[in-house]
Amino acid sequence: MTKLHPPGARSLLSVLVLLLAGCVAGGGPYGGPYGGPYSVPYAGQHLSPTECRDLAALKSNAPPTMAQHQSELVALRKAGYDPSPWYDDPYYPDDLQAAQRLVDYWFQTECPHIPGSPPNPPNTVPSSPANVR
Repeated sequence: MTKLHPPGARSLLSVLVLLLAGCVAGGGPYGGPYGGPYSVPYAGQHLSPTECRDLAALKSNAPPTMAQHQSELVALRKAGYDPSPWYDDPYYPDDLQAAQRLVDYWFQTECPHIPGSPPNPPNTVPSSPANVR
């Protein structure tokens, strides 16, 4: 008995397998724990030096740049915030505020002290996004 496949089904299957393999190997198109723009750069550290610099600039009330806003969003995503593209997040603004608190904690504990910024507070904030809500 012969099986009939639609024309191009085999090539489509091959393409899907290759795309899936690429996402697994490279962390997907948006990065992730294995690579990409949203990955954690160093073991034990959550914020990259660029994110530290950009967050410090945003806290200084200087006119913000698009790159600084993008760095802030990357840091918020690392802290567990996932903005909904459809504006239907039932946890907004609580999830955003929890991520902001965690990013502030990371900034104060991981980034070099910047003149004019407050000193590092005692360790009172959990380091896991799941414990912040």
